[in-house]
Amino acid sequence: MLRKTVITIVGGGLTLLGTALIVLPGPAWLLLPIGLAVLSLEYSWAKRWLKKSQRFMTHSANLLDKKIRDYRYRKP
Repeated sequence: MLRKTVITIVGGGLTLLGTALIVLPGPAWLLLPIGLAVLSLEYSWAKRWLKKSQRFMTHSANLLDKKIRDYRYRKP
């Protein structure tokens, strides 16, 4: 019971802080997945959201890599 309470408080705090940092300056992209990873130790809904965020970040990174590659190798 104590373990679940600590995981909920720590993971919830990190997730809430990450959510606040979406509009405030700060590393929201870093804190949100960490908070969800902590929460996913006890909650299945957090595991589902963590997988969604991982897919989104992978997709975004691939798009950015493609844009950089296209810009770097385009002919003048």
